[in-house]
Amino acid sequence: MEFFNKVGKVALGSRLRLMTAIITDDAARIYESYGMNFMPKWFPVFYTLLEEKEMTITEIASEIGHSQPSVSKIIQEMIAAGLIEENQKSSDKRRNIVVLTPQGWEFSKELKLQLKDVEAAVDGLITESSHNLWAALEEWEFLLEQKSLLKRVNEHKKKRESQDVKIVEFEPKYLDAFRSLNIEWISTYFEMEEADYKALDNPDEYILNKGGKILVALYHDEPVGVCALIKMNNSDYDFEMAKMAVSPKAQGKNIGFLLGQAIANSARELGAEKIYLESNTILKPAINRYYKLGFQKVFGLATPYKRCNIQMELKI
Repeated sequence: MEFFNKVGKVALGSRLRLMTAIITDDAARIYESYGMNFMPKWFPVFYTLLEEKEMTITEIASEIGHSQPSVSKIIQEMIAAGLIEENQKSSDKRRNIVVLTPQGWEFSKELKLQLKDVEAAVDGLITESSHNLWAALEEWEFLLEQKSLLKRVNEHKKKRESQDVKIVEFEPKYLDAFRSLNIEWISTYFEMEEADYKALDNPDEYILNKGGKILVALYHDEPVGVCALIKMNNSDYDFEMAKMAVSPKAQGKNIGFLLGQAIANSARELGAEKIYLESNTILKPAINRYYKLGFQKVFGLATPYKRCNIQMELKI
């Protein structure tokens, strides 16, 4: 086990596979010691049929969490061993029912005795160990069902990479990035509109000189994200959060959320009580991000954009 001591918890899958191989090898020897011509991989299928009496291959696969091709292959092996048979005499001719043979039912009597011995041995292991592996596996299965290991790793990846993101205030040198990043994402999903060009071509006149702000996200000193805080007049809202865009090559680093947080903080510093945004529901990651930032849906405001089908506000 020196390898696992060196590598640590990242080798979890390899260590579990090794333990599975050890237990499976022992299981095969246990069947041999009881004089049983039986393979460990057959057990889930056999036990399910023992309990349910008759099932289709699809039902068995669903019950034991295996793929249908895998179960089909096991079924054929067990038919060859004389333990089960496919019964075509079901009430629904389209359903191919699998059942135990008389030999299978006779074998089950011996198996039940063996299972008592195996259960007693496992109970002994649990008693001798400091940690109940069986209970821990049940807990881990539940936790991974709630949030997969893949999602957990990606969350930590985002968190680590976001530490290299720096949010800075707009400078003239970022004008091209502000324009190109917005045109890139808008053109990917929609069409550029007159209001887009007005803000992107003249950010000083349309945004900055009216009391707004533009923030830029730098990743390794490269501008990869932008977002604007636009002053709103004759409205219930102080500012609009708009023109948020993140380069596709920098997505997955939490940049949109960091920009949104920074814009909300800027609005708070400027004395705002509520900020507003417009979006489209096909942009599901963006909508989820806005909810995470605390925005809620509102209705009925006039909009210059054809693509807008959702309006949201954030009370600061």
